[in-house]
Amino acid sequence: MKSFKAESQFLRRLRPLALAAGLALGLGHAALAQVVFHRGNDGDPETLDAHKTSTVAEAHLLRDLSEGLVIHHINGEVIPGVAESWTMSEDGKSYTFKLRANAKWSNGDPVKAGDFVYSLKRIINPATGAKYANILYPILNAEKINKSGEGAGIDELGVKAPDDTTLEIKLERPTPYFLELLTHQTGLPVHPASVEKFGKDFVKPENWISNGAYTLKEFVPNSHIKMEKNRNFHDAANVQIDTILYYPASDLAAAARRFQAGELHMTTDIPADQIQQLREKLGNQVKVAPYLGTYFLIVNTAKKPFDDLRVRRALSLVIDREFIAEEIWGGTMLPAYGVIPPNIGNYGERAEADFKGVSPLDREEEAKRLLAAAGYGPGMPLRVQLRYNTTDNNRRTMIAIAEQWKVLGVETSFINTDGKTHFALLRDGGDFDIARYGWIGDYSDPQNFLFLFLSDNKGFNSGKYANPKFDALLQQGADELDLAKRAAILREADSILAADMPWIPLMYYSSKNLVSPKLVGFQQNLRGALPTRFMSLKP
Repeated sequence: MKSFKAESQFLRRLRPLALAAGLALGLGHAALAQVVFHRGNDGDPETLDAHKTSTVAEAHLLRDLSEGLVIHHINGEVIPGVAESWTMSEDGKSYTFKLRANAKWSNGDPVKAGDFVYSLKRIINPATGAKYANILYPILNAEKINKSGEGAGIDELGVKAPDDTTLEIKLERPTPYFLELLTHQTGLPVHPASVEKFGKDFVKPENWISNGAYTLKEFVPNSHIKMEKNRNFHDAANVQIDTILYYPASDLAAAARRFQAGELHMTTDIPADQIQQLREKLGNQVKVAPYLGTYFLIVNTAKKPFDDLRVRRALSLVIDREFIAEEIWGGTMLPAYGVIPPNIGNYGERAEADFKGVSPLDREEEAKRLLAAAGYGPGMPLRVQLRYNTTDNNRRTMIAIAEQWKVLGVETSFINTDGKTHFALLRDGGDFDIARYGWIGDYSDPQNFLFLFLSDNKGFNSGKYANPKFDALLQQGADELDLAKRAAILREADSILAADMPWIPLMYYSSKNLVSPKLVGFQQNLRGALPTRFMSLKP
C-alpha cells in the first residue's frame, strides 16, 4: 500500500507562517471592520449545485464554498482537503481515505464519509442530470450506472463508508490522475439533509450549508455574490479574509477601471487591447502566466454544410492565429494548431494541423479550392452564424475571424449572449453553426481534452462529432496500464482530431489577472486554482 499523509513538509513549513500572520492580523480584526475581499469573476454562475456546474466561473466560487477530499493549494499542488490521509492499493485500483475528525458543515454537523458516498452517488445517478458526471467514470461501475438512463444499480457504485471517517473508492482501472480529478467540483460533497429537504433550492443562500472555508450569504444576479467565513471550518483559524464579494465582470474594460479605482482587489481577466497600457501604468500588478487551456471554435458537424471536412478545413486554413494572439490578445495567448495545450502531463508530442508551417498565401489558395469543391464561391457564398459569449476580447476575436473569412467570400453574422446563456445552449444541445468555446483542463492529462470529442459525451460534445475509430482509441487508452503505450494510443486519437477538425483550435490560454499589492499570497498556476483561504489583505 502507498500512503499519503496530510501534514506534508510543505504544509508544516507553511503553518507557522500562517499562524504568525493570523496573530498579526487577527488582533486588528477583532477591533476593526471585517476584512473584505472584492474579487472579480468571469460571470454569474448558472448554478451553485456542484454536481450540475461546468464553468470556470462556477469553479472559482465552489473552491471557496466547498472542500473535497483533496484540493489544489494556491501554488497548484494537490494537498489534503477533508481527507487527512489516504492509501492506494498496489494495483492502483482502490483508495482508502481517512477523513479529518474535526471536519464540519457550516451548521456544525460533522462531515462524514457517508456524505461523500451520498454525493458521489447523486452525481452519477442520471436522474440528477449532471452533464459532467463522466469525469468520474474511472470509479467502478460509474459509467454503466450513469448510462443506464434510470440509475439502475446505483448501490453498485464503487464507493463505501465502513465508518464515519473512512471512505473507500474502487476504480475500474488504475487512473494516474485520479487524485487531481478529485480536486474538481464534481468531487465536492453536498449536505445530504439539505438536498433531501429543499431539493434544487438547497443552493439558495437561506438554505446553504457548506463544508468549505466560506458560506453563501447573498446571490444577487448581475450584481454580486457575498460569502462569509465559515466559523466551523476545520482550518478557520488560518483563514484571514472574513468576507468575499464576487462581482460578475464580463465587461473586462469596466473591470479594469474598477480595479484602478480601488474597487476590486483582483480580476480574473484583462482586456487584451489594454495589456500594454496597463503594464506601463500598473507594472507588476499585471499578472500573466501559462494556463492549461485551449480557445476553440466548435463546429456543428451534425449540420450541413459543416459536416463537410472541406468546409471546416477551409475555414481553419485562413485564420491568422498569430495575428489574433499578438494583436488582439496583446501577446498573452499562444497560437494553437492542436486540441491539447503545452505543458500537459502524461504525454509526449502533441498532434497539430498539417498546415501549421505553410505560408498564408498557400493556405488561402487551398481554402478557396476546398470551398469551390464543396460548392461555394462567387454567387454562392458560404453563410456562417458565429456565436460567442460577450467579453471585449471575444468580440474583437470574432470580428477579426470574420474579416479573415471574407477572403473566401464567407458572409458571417453574429449572435452574442452572456456566458451563462451561451454555455447553457451548448451544453443542452442547442442549435448553432459555429460557436466560441474555451476548455480549461480539470486535470493535467491528455484524456481531459480528448474526452470532449467522444460521440456519447452529450454534455460537452456540443458539435455532435462522431468517429468510431476515435472512440475506440480512447477506450483502448483507458484500458492501457503502461503510460508510454497509453500516450501513443492517445496521440493517434489526437491525430484524428487534427485531421478531422471537428473544432477549430485558435489559441492556448494564459491566465491574466490584475492583482492589488494589498493582496498577499496570490500565485498563478496551470490550473488557475485561486482559493481565497490561502490569501490575505494588507490594511
